[in-house]
Amino acid sequence: MPRTASPRPPAPRRLRTVRALAALIALACLTVGLTACGGSGNAEPTGETRTVTDVEGTEMLVPADPQRVVALSEPALDGALALGITPIGTISGRGQKGVPHYLADKAGDIPLLGGVAQPNYDVIANAKPDLILVDGTSINNNPEAIEILRKIAPTYYAGYAGADWRGTFTNIADALNKADEAEAVIADYDTAVASARKQLKDTYSNDTFSVVRWQGGSASLILNELPGGIALADLGLKRPAGQDRRGRGHSEPVSLENLATIDADHMFFGTLGGSSQGNPDAGGTSDVTGAEKALAAAEKVPGFTDLEAYRAGHVMPVDGSLWTSTGGPILMQRLIDDVLRSLT
Repeated sequence: MPRTASPRPPAPRRLRTVRALAALIALACLTVGLTACGGSGNAEPTGETRTVTDVEGTEMLVPADPQRVVALSEPALDGALALGITPIGTISGRGQKGVPHYLADKAGDIPLLGGVAQPNYDVIANAKPDLILVDGTSINNNPEAIEILRKIAPTYYAGYAGADWRGTFTNIADALNKADEAEAVIADYDTAVASARKQLKDTYSNDTFSVVRWQGGSASLILNELPGGIALADLGLKRPAGQDRRGRGHSEPVSLENLATIDADHMFFGTLGGSSQGNPDAGGTSDVTGAEKALAAAEKVPGFTDLEAYRAGHVMPVDGSLWTSTGGPILMQRLIDDVLRSLT
């Protein structure tokens, strides 16, 4: 309906935000029965505790040995598993119906408590966590969500979207009281990278590499700040000049008119199926089989088969949950392994 015909203008954004927050808190109180909702304080742990400060500078008490961890992001789930902790609940992977596909072997039995940026407060509270881990890839610019979660259990904000995985992982380890274990995990990754660089240097030192996610009939570029880009940089593998930069947002869409900008000597090509954050039930898979189906669809798009990577037979279908999403040290190690399998 045109604005001129509306008898009542929409409420100001601030008022709508306040109303939405009030409704969410009321819903949490009514359906979950959170005793903390009646007051202004946040939930506090019982037993032995430690004081930690999250990436936003919020100081909080957390359990010295947390037993019921909820990981509400891919990096949080990855990081906890890398440190030997199996969360009691997590969220579905980006654009996926279950846990991130690359973690299915380690986390396939963990209950889902919502999706990316869509935590189910009722289910989370019923799980009775003693620590909740979040970051900017799941709860971004959403203080209302953080406020509600902190009435359920201590909620630690581990890192911002686009931050280096090492910093986020180190923060997760701090919250879990696993700093020494985290140092060992990072050292193992650095050792694997050094070995892989030696294997690749002589053959691929002059070649360029692209990381592409094919979704909904078009491409998006995975650039330097995301794990796929970080792995290539760590291995000393070059990006094309137009891709050797940080992107805007999680990935950078490419119009079909500019399809040539995704080209390189070699292309890692993945998908997250037909699903998206706004349409998680659209179907499709994120694994290599899904990438192969997406590649068959891309071949029908004008200009794709003219790309140098395609003409050279250097388009490599890969697991999109690994190459085109986000995670932590397990993801990074598996990226290195994937590069070696693909190129050697």
